[in-house]
Amino acid sequence: MALRGLPGRRPVLPVLMLLAALVALLAGCARDRPRPATLEAVSPQIAGRQAWQFRLQGVGFPLALSVRDGKVFAAADDGTVVALDVATGRALWRAQAGAPLSAGVGSDGRHAAVVTRGNELVVLDEGKPAWRTRLGGRVLTAPLVAGERVFVLGVDRTVQAFDVLDGRRLWTLQRPGDPLTLGQAGVLLPFGDTLLAGQGPRLAALDPLRGSVRWEVAVAAPRGTNEVERLADLVGPAVRLGSSVCVRAFQAAVACVDAARGALQWSRNVGGAQAVAADEGVLVAADGSDRLSAWRQGTGQLVWTSEKFLFRQLSGIT
Repeated sequence: MALRGLPGRRPVLPVLMLLAALVALLAGCARDRPRPATLEAVSPQIAGRQAWQFRLQGVGFPLALSVRDGKVFAAADDGTVVALDVATGRALWRAQAGAPLSAGVGSDGRHAAVVTRGNELVVLDEGKPAWRTRLGGRVLTAPLVAGERVFVLGVDRTVQAFDVLDGRRLWTLQRPGDPLTLGQAGVLLPFGDTLLAGQGPRLAALDPLRGSVRWEVAVAAPRGTNEVERLADLVGPAVRLGSSVCVRAFQAAVACVDAARGALQWSRNVGGAQAVAADEGVLVAADGSDRLSAWRQGTGQLVWTSEKFLFRQLSGIT
């Protein structure tokens, strides 16, 4: 006999069976998940002290701090933007963008730029509203303010430049892209008189005055049987050491580019989704299992690997 539900309602038994099946599936996934390695006790080798602290009410995006002219600029989810004295942490000014934010703040020391979740670029002048304009797409990368311009990198890889004083759109670079793009902060940074921007798996050098491409370097060769597996957008922030700019290509590679010559220094096939960290000696990155590896910054030679943080879902490395 077929089970029929009351008029306007779904049969109860099939729904309960479906819920039971989902619970069993999730429980099985939890049992199959690898257990993180036990953390070792750490004995501090360097004595440090907290100089100051400033509390923001929630930061759901990568905390992009902009440090210029003795000031630290920061932003929070709720639209709060602050400028702090780098020596004391004292708030120099505090302002509101008027809406929740989708990315961190960029500043040249005077102007601060943020983007709201409603795709609106908001610019403050010493904490006071200067101008705002609607963007054509979603932004997850902190704007860059330099050379009296505000540069914005969209999730669709479109790069736009605006006059920092009056908000005039100066140019837009929109290149044919792949069907999928990464919903994660990308690469946007200055190098001398050049603007560097991630364009898929490529690092592109742009003329900041005109938006034309000066050169571009492929950091990784996307591979896979479908568009998801071939997704290899550059993940921000990048690390700059002299003329070298080191980056991660999503789930594909880590690499360093000589930005002075527009040439690839080296690239290593390494899975992973988070940005890299580096100093003058080594470049460090975590793979998809949170295995840490370090390579010679200049040559790409493997220096060491560590499995002490396996499966701990590392959010980033500093």
